[in-house]
Amino acid sequence: MNNDLKQMITNNEKIMWEGRPNKKCYIFESIFNPLMPFALIWAIIDFAFIGFSFTAQNQDGMLLFIIPFFALHLMPVWLYLGGVLLCRKKYKNTYYIVTDKAIYISQGVITKRIQTKPFAEMSHIDLHRGIFDQMFNVGDIVCTSNQHSINGTVDIINIESVSNYTDVFNIIKKLQQDIYSDIMYPNDKRPAENHGYNTKYKG
Repeated sequence: MNNDLKQMITNNEKIMWEGRPNKKCYIFESIFNPLMPFALIWAIIDFAFIGFSFTAQNQDGMLLFIIPFFALHLMPVWLYLGGVLLCRKKYKNTYYIVTDKAIYISQGVITKRIQTKPFAEMSHIDLHRGIFDQMFNVGDIVCTSNQHSINGTVDIINIESVSNYTDVFNIIKKLQQDIYSDIMYPNDKRPAENHGYNTKYKG
């Protein structure tokens, strides 16, 4: 288990599922991401200009300008290559835990970011399977919050590229429905055990 996430879980929480993304799909998506064609076209154009510059006269004077300029101008290419080279590190830092009260996600490359989202704040649970997901028989669980982030956008938390996606989806969907029903149903004045909607959620 990821130790950082383990420390976030309280004593009264029960772990329902934990795991990482499918490694092959995660690395494959890191390589063939939307930045790839843009970086490839950018590199072809820039290296064509560099090649043309070497055929021009006064190469020494041109090199003093060309090398630093294109080192900076090729930044989209460096960003893409950096993402590919660091994908293994990013995969190692990615971990998911689902408890009976919330979802915990650890991500990052150089610095690690930990997200937590209680089921009480979730409004929709969706299943997404892209081309690569279907190729590797994995899926993404997309959890939409009923609250907005600081900048006004809808807050979304994703569990990406997991192999047993149907089981994870059903676990999260059931917990979200039980807890959301328990909060929205006002009868019994919030007892320790809610009798409305016949949910099994306690506490």
